[in-house]
Amino acid sequence: MSRTSSPKSSPKNPRPATRGRRAAAIGAVAALVVALVATGAAIGSSTGGSGKHESSGPAAGAAFDPRQQTYDQLEQTTSRRKDGDPLALGRPDAPVVLVEYADYQCSFCGRFTRETQPELVKKYIDEGVLRIEFRNFPIFGKDSERAARASWAAGRQGKFWQFHDEAFAKLRKGDALAEDKLVDMARTSGVPDLEKFRADMNGSEAEAAVKKDQDEGYRLGVQSTPSFLVGGRPLAGAQPLAEFEDAIAKAKAAKAAGAAGSGKSGK
Repeated sequence: MSRTSSPKSSPKNPRPATRGRRAAAIGAVAALVVALVATGAAIGSSTGGSGKHESSGPAAGAAFDPRQQTYDQLEQTTSRRKDGDPLALGRPDAPVVLVEYADYQCSFCGRFTRETQPELVKKYIDEGVLRIEFRNFPIFGKDSERAARASWAAGRQGKFWQFHDEAFAKLRKGDALAEDKLVDMARTSGVPDLEKFRADMNGSEAEAAVKKDQDEGYRLGVQSTPSFLVGGRPLAGAQPLAEFEDAIAKAKAAKAAGAAGSGKSGK
C-alpha cells in the first residue's frame, strides 16, 4: 500500500519550512539518545536522523545494531504492559510495544491517528504482534492539558480510544477544547456518565495521571509531538507508514533473536 509522506514532527515552536520540521524531528531523536546515555547504557554511533538505517533488512538490523541493548532497556522501562490499561491497544504480551507521546492540539498527532494508526491496528495489533500505549504529553498549554485530562476521564468509562479518535478527527485548538466542548465530544464518543466524566476531568487523579506521562516524556528528553518508541527505538514525527513497519520489523526480529539466545543459553 502506497502512502504520501507525512511531515516529520510538531515542535513546540512550529516552522512552516520542511527544513525546520526535519531539524525538530532530528533534535527529538537526538534528545532521546542523549537521555539513554544518561542511563549509563552502552550506545554505538548514532545516525541522528529519521529514516536512515544501518542495514538492508530487519534481521540484519537486529543482529548488528550496537544500540540494541539500549533499546531493550528503554522498552523495559517505558512499556507498562498493564492488563486492562484503557490507554492501550493490543495484548500485554505482544512482542513489540509502540509508546506514543502526543498532544491533542498537535496536527501531526492527528495525522498519525487518522492515517497511520488504523493501518498498524489492522496489520499488527489484530495479529498480536504490536501493542500501542498512549502517553498524554501536552506541550501547548492549558487547553492541551484539559484535553489530556478529558481523554483520561473518558478512559475511566472505557471510552478512551473513542474519545481519542473523536478529538483527533480534525484539528482543534483553543476554545474548541473548552470544557463544554470536551463534554460534547465525550457524548459523541459514547461516554455514558457525563457528570462523572466532567468530575473526573477536573479531579486530582486526572491531573496526576497526565503529569506521570509528562514526567516520563521529559525524563526521556521528548521535545516535540508526536514522538514514539517502537520496541525502545526512537521515532520522531508523523512518519510514513513504511517507517513504522520497518521499526516494528526490526524490533520483532530483535525480540525473536533475544528469545532464541536465551533458549540456547538455558540448555
